[in-house]
Amino acid sequence: MEKVVVIGSGPAGLTACIYLSRAMLSPLCIEGFIAGGVAGGQLMTTTEIENFPGFPEGITGPELMMKIKAQAEKYGTRFLSEDVVKVNLKEKPFKIESSGRVIEAESLIIATGATAKKLNLPSEAKLWNKGISACAVCDGGLPFFRNQVLAVVGGGDTAMEEALYLTHFASEVLLIHRRDAFRASKAMQQKVTTHPKIKILWDSVVEDALGENFLEGIKVKNLKTGKLEEIKVRGLFYAIGHKPNVDFLDGQVEVDSEGYIITKPDSSQTSIEGVFACGDVKDKKFRQAITAAGSGCIAALECERFLQGS
Repeated sequence: MEKVVVIGSGPAGLTACIYLSRAMLSPLCIEGFIAGGVAGGQLMTTTEIENFPGFPEGITGPELMMKIKAQAEKYGTRFLSEDVVKVNLKEKPFKIESSGRVIEAESLIIATGATAKKLNLPSEAKLWNKGISACAVCDGGLPFFRNQVLAVVGGGDTAMEEALYLTHFASEVLLIHRRDAFRASKAMQQKVTTHPKIKILWDSVVEDALGENFLEGIKVKNLKTGKLEEIKVRGLFYAIGHKPNVDFLDGQVEVDSEGYIITKPDSSQTSIEGVFACGDVKDKKFRQAITAAGSGCIAALECERFLQGS
């Protein structure tokens, strides 16, 4: 019987493990294997990180995650490199079934993150994190994007926010939307449509990314005219949404209309007592490594109090 199991090994899950370990709770972290990406979360496929505190020279995503994991391991976290297949949260102890075993636990922290939706372009895999990104706030300020033409795909508030953010660095921002009207709020639309650095490509889709070792351009198709055009851009940012990694929960925890886990106000407590959530699996607004780490801390502290019966 485990006191606490943490599912997920991104910044949220590993930070929770650090706090739980230092509280002498000996957490078991099921870090994942294939489901939801790779063990270590989205940062494992991120090249340069310049906005995580404590690294003035920057650090790569894999390096950062290895350091955080080593810290959790140092204080007593145990790791299991398997995927969680399903859980039974209807009775206690909770049962967590991984690809290799069934584990019983008194409490559970869900930190499985969210996977960015992609366009599945022919050259997408080759150029991912080599000019193509799903987070402008994370990557847009990197040196190789500055004073370059950058493109954002999407039509919601996130796309508007990312396009506006990129204007601080880019020479021009292309906002590409498949329809002739945005679904974003009127206030955000007003900011975007009146910004001198933003050019909107209506009724358009990206057909492919161009470049060998780094993104050099995109192939864009106008859906109304059928015209295909190659445009030189240095960065392509997806703002078409994320899918929370919650399939294994099978509806046992309350989620919102987009699948994000709902927690109590100012808390990591889910709809089931003793089950906590942190990181991008519950956060659809900020989705930053540092905010995920902070929510992991909160989940660990609340889980510790739950186990103490307070």
